[in-house]
Amino acid sequence: MSAARITVFGAGAWGTALAQAFAEMHEVRLWARDPAQIEDIARSRENRRYLPGLALNEALRLEPDFAAAAADADLHLVATPLAGLRGTLRGLRMLQPGTPMLWACKGLEAGSGKLPHEIVSEEFGAEAACGALTGPSFAAEVARGLPTAITLAAADRGFAEHWVGLLHKRRLRIYANTDVAGCEVGGAVKNVIAIAAGVSDGMSFGHNARAALITRGLAEIARLGRALGAQTETLMGLAGMGDLILTCTGDLSRNRRVGLALAAGKTLDDILRELGQVAEGVSTAREVVALAARLGVEMPICATVDGMLHRGLDAGLAVERLLARDPKHE
Repeated sequence: MSAARITVFGAGAWGTALAQAFAEMHEVRLWARDPAQIEDIARSRENRRYLPGLALNEALRLEPDFAAAAADADLHLVATPLAGLRGTLRGLRMLQPGTPMLWACKGLEAGSGKLPHEIVSEEFGAEAACGALTGPSFAAEVARGLPTAITLAAADRGFAEHWVGLLHKRRLRIYANTDVAGCEVGGAVKNVIAIAAGVSDGMSFGHNARAALITRGLAEIARLGRALGAQTETLMGLAGMGDLILTCTGDLSRNRRVGLALAAGKTLDDILRELGQVAEGVSTAREVVALAARLGVEMPICATVDGMLHRGLDAGLAVERLLARDPKHE
């Protein structure tokens, strides 16, 4: 297998973890919006803000200049928060519009409610050589080389299989998929359900309640996914059920931590300030509810989370409302 020149845009936890993983086999550059952050990482060989204690591969190149980072790459991998995706794409369109691209952001764009592939299509056109990298993956575990399985989804099967062949590792197993919308719906909505799971755990409702939330949350994901043309098999796989289970149960989940803090009575502003990182479920909740309303899809858990986050709904009352819903066929 030949080495590829890969540039990772975004030096948060996930971007750094992917850069670290791929630097074992490929020539990898890592860029961040803040030059001071990149300089600190280059000097210490450690991302002290997002992945403290992890010694970075000496072969990983830190690049503060956007144009230099983009130049001569075989693959651009955008790992910014979703809010940074469109701006990064516009910069790349000016410099290297034909370079193959993957994105590793999850969610729905604030204001537009668009999935990442829709943003990419608007900025690069429907025929762009591109795909999504998604699935159940905590950055800290990927960076440490712990076994992980994720999905590379692209409308072009040949593109997906080509890059799976180049990027797949023994401890970072990557599976090709052509259902981009399904993979992205799973990756977006699971963050909202994880906030609900965190609230449930924070109120000591137990494992039974968490299992019910995960199961009914998966049903909501499936309903929205089908309305957007997703395949049921995708939503039962890594990018759907797998990502949902991890995010709802793992202590490393930022969205679950948001729910725990809501249950403790903290305000959203305080929660986000203490978190210090983006929790995509916070903004995605509002967009998911709006999208579901436009499509006529019932998503009561997501609506309840939106109420807690953005409409002043008390966490205890929110849970009581969910429990008080009339029984239905599963």
